Amino acid sequence: MPDEIHKPPVGRFAPSPTGALHTGSLTTAVASWLMARSAGGRWLLRIDDLDAPRQVPGMADDIMRTLELYGLYWDGEVSRQSDNRGTYQHYFNELLTTGLVYPCGCSRRELALAASAPHPDDDCLPYPATCRGGMREGATVRSWRLRVPDEPVCFHDLHNGMVCQHLGDRCGDFAVRRGDGEITYQLAVVVDDHLTEVTQVVRGEDLLPSTPRQVYIQGLLGLALPAYCHIPLVAGPDGAKLSKRDNLVSHHLGSWRGKEGALLLGVLRFLGLNPPRGMAGAPCDEILRWGAGSFDVARLPAKGGELVVS
Repeated sequence: MPDEIHKPPVGRFAPSPTGALHTGSLTTAVASWLMARSAGGRWLLRIDDLDAPRQVPGMADDIMRTLELYGLYWDGEVSRQSDNRGTYQHYFNELLTTGLVYPCGCSRRELALAASAPHPDDDCLPYPATCRGGMREGATVRSWRLRVPDEPVCFHDLHNGMVCQHLGDRCGDFAVRRGDGEITYQLAVVVDDHLTEVTQVVRGEDLLPSTPRQVYIQGLLGLALPAYCHIPLVAGPDGAKLSKRDNLVSHHLGSWRGKEGALLLGVLRFLGLNPPRGMAGAPCDEILRWGAGSFDVARLPAKGGELVVS
């Protein structure tokens, strides 16, 4: 039987329309684009728009125009999480058949008061399994939680190596659906990547702590595990992580207009590449083509830091 033909990778960038792209999110987009293109793969764009209250009107279009301004063109149609609600419910029902999902009546305030070691870095409040044996009488269902295993969940990260996390210690049984029926991010992102046949996920290392939850869900649903690569974060001058308000690169803001190529070269240097001096002043698409031919995960820096633009 002949060997299966090797398929080119499928990467993706999945911003939330809660604010304009900043230099950190642009760096993640570039890294994802380079990794996919360097192997002759496809690069998809998804708008993660499930969190409606936090969305900014017009921001999804702003993000798309900004990516185009920097030469980051995607393949195919833009997908949106809000279009997948019916499919999310299907996979939630699949999880129900495992017997590992149960209703929980605990409010976020109650969880915050009960948490002895909260983890604000990934918005995870460790769950003390209050409703594992059943909700208290008269309680309202506030979420549906997935029972976690009493053993580490492990996966190999292309930049960080083997990552293992004991979900019970880190977050406990975590929510996969809210009481109002909305599917949570952890389940939604797994289904999204499966639907679009994504095979590589490049994102910031701030999302690394939540990835084992997604790996656990993928295993329960029998879905393929993408290749993960969590890259170092771009930081501000004080070393702190950039916020949505810092170093914005929106296409309609003037701070980087006319300097897109210089910023893109700075991003490549941050990612461990050494673009030739002759590329100064080159258009973005030329800079990206050079980057795709030179990109190597092994060159990524061990730690993040400030992005320097010369």
